[in-house]
Amino acid sequence: MFKSHFEMFAAYNAWANTRLYAAAARVSEAQYREDRGAFFKSLHGTLNHILVGDRVWMRRFTGEGEAPKRLDAILFEDLSSLRTAREAEDRRILAYVRGLDEARLAGTIRYRLITRPEDVEQPVAPALAHFFNHQTRHRGQAHGLLTNLGAKAPELDLLFYQREIGR
Repeated sequence: MFKSHFEMFAAYNAWANTRLYAAAARVSEAQYREDRGAFFKSLHGTLNHILVGDRVWMRRFTGEGEAPKRLDAILFEDLSSLRTAREAEDRRILAYVRGLDEARLAGTIRYRLITRPEDVEQPVAPALAHFFNHQTRHRGQAHGLLTNLGAKAPELDLLFYQREIGR
């Protein structure tokens, strides 16, 4: 049961990111980079942070891949490169989740926090739930930034995704 739930979230994540990046590509470069007072300042900073968070968590889950050392790291300076990396990470996330079995979902992971030198052990399934929730939260912030910029922000609700794919 958990696995199909997480597979849906992984596919939804990719769908929502595709829509969000398409909307981000329609704002001017100045708007995209403008500090709008968001936690990661700009739309550029927010989109980078979502990728940072995904890479940190995927490293924790798999033991592989890059894991940025700062939550506010700018991994890519331009939207095109960031989008390419985002699409690759979304494929990686989906492949990881599809490769999980119920035993692994019931297991634990150990990792070191980025914000302070502390080791944590956590069950995989709740960590994966947080992982997808984190993405959704920051996509909501990016959506708000787009709206604040006067751009047409896309519909990102899970229900719209489910209706679109016929679920």
